[in-house]
Amino acid sequence: MARPKENEEHTGFLPEERAWLDEVVNLGYVDVFRHFYPTKIGAYTYWDMKSAARERNVGWRIDYFFVSPDLIKKIKSITIHSEILGSDHCPIELELK
Repeated sequence: MARPKENEEHTGFLPEERAWLDEVVNLGYVDVFRHFYPTKIGAYTYWDMKSAARERNVGWRIDYFFVSPDLIKKIKSITIHSEILGSDHCPIELELK
């Protein structure tokens, strides 16, 4: 998320939503994008359309692939297709080996 402090009380970044994602990770599931790009910043899948956030790349990464540890070895790549327009979200692509 581009501005986490400013969004702590917004849907999509509420404490209970973040706790749920932490629970998914604590169960052993792997966030595929983070696995392949552990330090990447500025990679978003959602932008607010009212504020033209996409043009400024002020977004959120709220579309995920979570997989079991066994499956992560079978994944070749993951791509965020931010160049594809038409929605406030963009597609994400997971390619298996």
